[in-house]
Amino acid sequence: MSIKINIVINDLILDAELNESACARKIAQALPLEIKMSRWGDEYYGNCGVHHPLESDARSLMRIGEIAYWPPGSALCFFFGPTPASSGPEPMAASAVNPVGRIISDSTVLKQLPASIRAALKSAGE
Repeated sequence: MSIKINIVINDLILDAELNESACARKIAQALPLEIKMSRWGDEYYGNCGVHHPLESDARSLMRIGEIAYWPPGSALCFFFGPTPASSGPEPMAASAVNPVGRIISDSTVLKQLPASIRAALKSAGE
């Protein structure tokens, strides 16, 4: 069963869910989190303070709205469109990432935000 969370960026609240992977469970245990994130194309990433290795289902090609964890930077990543590594409309991570969830709300609203943001992640209903 997925874990429902909210991502809060200023006045914007996005509904999201974490999957059942070991990495996602570790992130869920660390909630609430506040992450300073930087933009790389249509991806936000930032160190979330959680350390976890690359998992067997790690990949670079992502879907719009996916949330992933990038082990080299202990970073949580939100994908909402193509990145500088993309060759088409799909998001492409800089290197393999662990898929840990998805944004249920319309993630393309992130395109309107600046180069640097602060995102608060908390369990839904908190």
